[in-house]
Amino acid sequence: MADLFSSYTLKDITLRNRIAIPPMCQYMAEDGIANDWHLAHYTSLARGGSGLVIVEATGVAPEGRITPGCLGLWNDTQTEQLRAIAAAIKAAGAVPGIQIAHAGRKASANKPWEGDDHMPENDPRAWQPIGPSAIAFGGDLPRVPKEMTIDEIDRVKSDFVAAAKRALDAGFEWLEIHFAHGYLGQSFTSAHANHRTDIYGGSFENRARFTIETLEAIREVWPENLPLTARFGVIEYDGNDEETLNESIQLVKAWKQRGLDMLSVSVGFTIPQTNIPWGPAFLAPVAQRVRNEAGIPVSSAWGFGAPSLADNAIRNEALDLAMIGRAHLENPHWSYFAAKQLGKENPAWVLPAPYAHWLARYRSPTEA
Repeated sequence: MADLFSSYTLKDITLRNRIAIPPMCQYMAEDGIANDWHLAHYTSLARGGSGLVIVEATGVAPEGRITPGCLGLWNDTQTEQLRAIAAAIKAAGAVPGIQIAHAGRKASANKPWEGDDHMPENDPRAWQPIGPSAIAFGGDLPRVPKEMTIDEIDRVKSDFVAAAKRALDAGFEWLEIHFAHGYLGQSFTSAHANHRTDIYGGSFENRARFTIETLEAIREVWPENLPLTARFGVIEYDGNDEETLNESIQLVKAWKQRGLDMLSVSVGFTIPQTNIPWGPAFLAPVAQRVRNEAGIPVSSAWGFGAPSLADNAIRNEALDLAMIGRAHLENPHWSYFAAKQLGKENPAWVLPAPYAHWLARYRSPTEA
C-alpha cells in the first residue's frame, strides 16, 4: 500500500515521495521577471524534502498576470531567470514544475496585502482585463472584462503554447495548466462567467472548447514522456454542485483522451456567492470521485497540512499526490516534520546531508 513517503512515477518522472508543493503566488516579480526572492524561496522549499515543487502561476502574456508582481513567461529574459530556479529545485532533489496561467477577468489587481482588489482604471500600472464575456466577477473585483474576439482567443491559445515551450527550455519537467479559480480557463467553462453565443459559449460542449483546444495545442509541443497536468475547480459550492461536478468529470475525461496525465482538484471560485465547506481535507471525497470516475491520477491542495490527513488520503486512494502549500510557508522542512509525526525511521534523511547529519546524530532527550 502506498503512503505519503512512497515514491511516485508519472510518465518518465519519478518523485521521491507523494509530497508536492503547489503553486503559491509570491507577487515579488517586476515585469514578470523572477529575482533573488524567487530563487531563495524555491530552493528552500525544494531542500525541505518534497518530491515536487511547482512554481507559482506564471502569466503567458502581460495581461494574463493577476497583479503587476506576478511572474511571466513570454520573453527570453523571464525564461533565463526561471532556468536558474528549475536547476536549483532539481539540484535539491525535487522535480521542478511550473504552472502557466492567464488570469482573465481577475487580472489587473493589487497584491493581496495592498488590497487584493482591482486597480483603478486610471492607475498607470493597470491594464484592461479580458474574458469570455463582459461580466465582472464582482465583490472587490468589479471591473468588467473586454469580451474576447475569436482572434484574441486564438492568440491566447498560442500564448499558452509559447509559454509551454519556454518552460521546457528553462528545464521544467512537470507542467501544470491553470484552468482553475475563476481565471480564464475556468471562466470559459462556467455558465456564471460565459454568456457567449458563438462556438465558445452556451452548451457544455462549447464552454469546454477553449480548454480542450488549449490542452491539445500544448500537448503537441510538450514532450510525451513528461507529465502534463492541470488545476481545475471541479465544484463551485453554489447550490448546483452535482450538476457542476458531473460536467467537470466529463470534461476531465475529454482532457485525459487528449493527453492530460493528472488533475489537481480544486474549487471553481467563479462567483463570490458560494458556501464552501472549509475544513480539514474537505476536498478529499471530491477528488476521490474524480479519480475513480474519470480514471485519472489526482492531487489536491486544500486542508492537507496535518501529516496524518495527507498520509490517509494517499493510503485510502483519494489522492495520488498531496499538495501541501501554506504549511510549507510555515515550515519549509514540513517533510521532516511529517516523517517524525508518522513515525518514519531516521526521518532526518528526507533533508539534505548538511541538515540530516546533525539532526540524526544529536537528538534531544525527548526525541531519543
